[in-house]
Amino acid sequence: MAPSLLGLFMSDNTVSDFSLPATGNRTFTLSGARGKHLVIYFYPKDNTPGCTSQAQQFRDLYESFKKANCEVVGISRDSIRSHEIFKAKFTLPFALLSDTDETVSELFGVIKLKKMYGKQVRGIERSTFVFDKDGVLRREWRGVKADGHAHEVLEFVTTIN
Repeated sequence: MAPSLLGLFMSDNTVSDFSLPATGNRTFTLSGARGKHLVIYFYPKDNTPGCTSQAQQFRDLYESFKKANCEVVGISRDSIRSHEIFKAKFTLPFALLSDTDETVSELFGVIKLKKMYGKQVRGIERSTFVFDKDGVLRREWRGVKADGHAHEVLEFVTTIN
C-alpha cells in the first residue's frame, strides 16, 4: 500500500466508511459499494477542460468498467446542483459526489496548495483510487493527467479478481 494513505486505513486495509450526497438525489456510502470493484476519481472542478475530458473518458469506457464488475464515481468540491448540470450536459452514466466541506478529500489526502494566476489556492489534486469488491484499496494514482488515464485505470481493474 502506498505510504501516503497508511494512516487512513484500518487493520484490514479498508478505508473508514463515509457518505456523501450524490447526483440523482441519492447518498453514496463507501460500505454500500461493496460487492463490486470501485473507482473513485477526484477532480478539481465541473465544466473545466481537463475535468470534462476526464469525465468523458470514464463515460466512454463505462460499459467496459461495468463488464469488469466495477462502479465508477467522481468526487469534487462542487455542489450537487453543479454536478447535476455537468452530468446532464455530458450524459455521464455514473454518480458524481459532492464534497463541499472537503471531508472526504482530506481523508484521501487530495487537497493540495496550487498556484493559480500567481497566487496559492487550495484545490483538489486529480487522483484516482481503486478498491476491490471487499473494499480494500488496490491501487492509487496521484497528480494524474486527464488524457488516457481512464483507460489506464480500466486496464488495472481488469486484472483484479
